[in-house]
Amino acid sequence: MESININHSDEPIRLFKSDFLEFFTHISPVVVVIIWLPVAVYFFIRSFSFVQQGVFPYFIPLGFLAGIFIWTFSEYMLHRFLFHHAAKSEKAKRVFFLFHGVHHAQPQCKTRLVMPPVVSIPMALIFYGLFTLIIRQLIGAPAWVSPMFSGFIAGYLTYDLTHYATHHFSMRWGVFKFLKRYHMQHHYKTPNQRFGVSSPLWDKVFGTYPVE
Repeated sequence: MESININHSDEPIRLFKSDFLEFFTHISPVVVVIIWLPVAVYFFIRSFSFVQQGVFPYFIPLGFLAGIFIWTFSEYMLHRFLFHHAAKSEKAKRVFFLFHGVHHAQPQCKTRLVMPPVVSIPMALIFYGLFTLIIRQLIGAPAWVSPMFSGFIAGYLTYDLTHYATHHFSMRWGVFKFLKRYHMQHHYKTPNQRFGVSSPLWDKVFGTYPVE
C-alpha cells in the first residue's frame, strides 16, 4: 500500500457526493451484531437437523471450529490481497480506496471500522455458495455445511468487533493488549505486514510477521 496522509479529524472523509450513497459507507458495530449473530445462531441450530438418532453429533463442534479456522485464513487473504491490492489505474485506485484505503487514511473514524452490509452480505452469499459447492457437492458431506458456516460467520463477527475494539477500546491486558498493539503497528508502522486482526497466525505462516 502506498503511503497515505493520516487524517485524525472527527469529520469523516466524504466518499460520495450523493447523500444516499454516502449513507451506506457508515455503519455501527451494533448493526453488525444485529445482522450476523442471528445468522450464526440459525446455522448452528440448523446443524442439529442432520443429527442421526443414537449417534453423537461430533460434526457440529468440529465443523464450527473448522469454520472459525477457515475464517482466520479468509480474513488474512482478503486483507492482504484484496483490501491492500496495488491498483494501477486511477479508477481502480479509487475503488480500493473506497474498500479499505479510506480506513488507513482516517483510521479512527468510528463509523468505518466494521464492514458495511452492502459489502458483507454479498460476500457472505459467495462464501456460503463455496461452502455448499465444496463441502456438500464435491466432498459429499452436507451435514458439515451448517456448523462450518456458523463458525465462519462467528469468526467474521469476532473479527469485526475485534477490529473496532483495537481502535476505540483501551485493551490493556494480555492477548487484547497484544492485538491492539499489533493492529496499530499495521496502521502506523508496517502497512504491508501484520494483516491479521483477530490472529497473527497467518502472518507467521506467510512471512508477514515482522522480526522486531
